Order: sequence, then structure tokens, then C-alpha cells
Amino acid sequence: MPANLMFRLLLVSLLWLMPFGLINDHAHLSASTEVVEFSDPKLRDRYYQLVEELRCPKCQNQNLADSNAPISTDMKAQIQLMLENQHSNDQIKHYLVSRYSEFILYRPEVNENTWFLWFSPLFFIILGALVVWRYAFSGRSPEQSMTTLTPEQQKQLSKLLDQQDDKL
Repeated sequence: MPANLMFRLLLVSLLWLMPFGLINDHAHLSASTEVVEFSDPKLRDRYYQLVEELRCPKCQNQNLADSNAPISTDMKAQIQLMLENQHSNDQIKHYLVSRYSEFILYRPEVNENTWFLWFSPLFFIILGALVVWRYAFSGRSPEQSMTTLTPEQQKQLSKLLDQQDDKL
């Protein structure tokens, strides 16, 4: 009897947890996207990978999986069609970039249009290091950085100091 009771408790807990998606391995994807049918189950994984990687051109920083905009629905349908036609992920991305620009890529490629995006942080780090190096290690000692007075300026300074001593 206790084994039967344990089995019932386990079954009830599993049925209770199913709606929360704790058992389903695609729970995070099925909550935000509609169910898409494919001829090969491997295509479904590629589809979900692509819609997670690509950005909706209309929405602000939202991927295709999370977007309900009409353009993202069209893009998802195009991705599904191209996957069924045996296109590679790179071919699909290239087609969508040619159509919607590189904005849809969360990780844009390094090319002549994006070199500044990729290399400007490195440039500014090097520039900052050079400025710090120049001021920190300028090669002058503190004694050298003091200006020397001409003989005429020294006489004027002595007169001023003597006048100060007389007033005290």
C-alpha cells in the first residue's frame, strides 16, 4: 500500500508541475512562440536557434522568438520555408541581412561597415593608456619641472622677500 501511495503522489506532483514547464525542455521557447511543424525534428532545433539569434527589425532589441510584430511573423515563416528547402543557417542569415540590414544580427560580422563597432573600444583603451603613460612617466624629475629664474627675476624676488621680512 505505501508503494501505491508513493506512486500516486509522484504522479500528482508531475501532473501539477507540467503546466509550469518544469518538465518540458523547450518550455522557454514554447511560451513565446507558436508551434511550428517540420518534416525533420532537427530542423525545429535550428529554427529555434535562429529565431533566438535574430532581432526583430521593428521591435526595440527583441528577438524574433519574443516578437509578435507582423514583420517578425513573416521572417519566422521565411526561416521555416528556407529550412525546409535545406538552406544552411549562414545562407538564411545572409538572405535576411541582405533584406533587412545587419541590424537584425545580435552579433554582427566584422567587415568594413562594422570595424568601428568592434575596434573602437580597443582604440580608446590604447589611447587612454598612452595618455596615462605620458603623464606618469614623462621622463622629468620634479626638480627639472621647476622653472629657473633669470638673474633679473631673482633680484626682484629677493627685493620682494626683503620687503616682506621688513614688514614682519
